[in-house]
Amino acid sequence: MVDLVQYLVGGLTAGTLYGLVALGIVLLYRSSRVLNFAHGDLATLAAFVGFTLLLRRQPPTPFPIGPQTGWWSFLPAMAGALLAGALAGAAFYFLIIRPVKEATLLGRIVVTLGLALAINGLVVLVWGADTKVFPFPLSDVRVYRLGGVVISQLSLGLTTAGLLLVALLYLLVQRTRVGLAMRAVAQDLTAAQALGIPSRRIFALTWGLAGMLAAAAGILAAPVTLLTPFMMLDPFLKGFAAAVLGGMDSLPGAVLGGWLLGLAESLFAGYISFKFKTTLAFLIIILTLMLRPEGLLGREYRRRV
Repeated sequence: MVDLVQYLVGGLTAGTLYGLVALGIVLLYRSSRVLNFAHGDLATLAAFVGFTLLLRRQPPTPFPIGPQTGWWSFLPAMAGALLAGALAGAAFYFLIIRPVKEATLLGRIVVTLGLALAINGLVVLVWGADTKVFPFPLSDVRVYRLGGVVISQLSLGLTTAGLLLVALLYLLVQRTRVGLAMRAVAQDLTAAQALGIPSRRIFALTWGLAGMLAAAAGILAAPVTLLTPFMMLDPFLKGFAAAVLGGMDSLPGAVLGGWLLGLAESLFAGYISFKFKTTLAFLIIILTLMLRPEGLLGREYRRRV
């Protein structure tokens, strides 16, 4: 029983990260109908920006993970990384996505794949391809024990931060006029424009918000995966699987899909085999598309002929 609870705790931590990645993917798809395959690379770029800002605020140390990385240094640097992610997302919309808005879905996917390669090349050019340790004020060594269940300080902090971001996004989308405009544009662009909603600004805001979510996911993943140009490849694939599982047009579905995938991975690795844990995400994508293409919470669309 203790092992089961331990696996569930680990799955919740991983699932929160997957859900955060999935939120950015779904947010863009439901508004712009763009599958942004550069989402993970944008997260990587923002994490490296945060890394650079953080090192400028404190001298390098032999062991940069731990309490010597103070919150007064960490928080401003991370705010800068989030801002960089938001600005990059908005810039991508104006400079790259909007000019190809009349392209087919496949054409827009190819554009985002090219953007992903360009961002990855930029990261390698500026920061190099070697692995770096991300300074973080929480430690993976310090743990809390509840019965026989062990929760690290880092895991608890990452899960809490992820849940807080999910709650803030919910409040923005559901409880503000900006969120109402975003939902209106996503549901019926023509009607939203007829009502005077500035769709161009809303699209830019949506891409900026998705860029900020990507930056947050990169920052939360960096202490676990370490900083490399390909650090977000696995989280992005898992986030994409979570988005498909929950529904590509459902923000709650993205979070639910992330949690279900994280829990399934953790239980699969604990009770069956750790070697094939990554394969589970692709199996979930295949089964979801076969059995329920719209996802668990997605809306079913029927084309009239």
